[in-house]
Amino acid sequence: MTVSSASGTIRASCGDVAYAAAKADLVGLTRALAVDEAGAGITSNALVPGWIATGFELTSEALEGALVPAGRSGTPGEVASVSAFLASPGAAHVTGQVIVVDGENSVAEPVARPDP
Repeated sequence: MTVSSASGTIRASCGDVAYAAAKADLVGLTRALAVDEAGAGITSNALVPGWIATGFELTSEALEGALVPAGRSGTPGEVASVSAFLASPGAAHVTGQVIVVDGENSVAEPVARPDP
């Protein structure tokens, strides 16, 4: 399993060319490994977190996380749960996939949230 980022893999930001290219390359590597190693029963998937609330999250990142459809940044535990599943026997037939954990941020159109 590789861990990439929604930035560069799913979306891009101005001034982030090298970062985006490196993260997108991880997806290509992951899929190529999945094809090459499938016959040996080895799976390869890319875990792609969006905004995740960690001890290193900047204030600007926390604000971005609050704007996703889920209304918050994800937690390290949520990413770890997906990782544990992908590493489990239950995911033996899941390979070559990009698994996005971003509170639906990569799916939704950016819109203003209505006032409660």
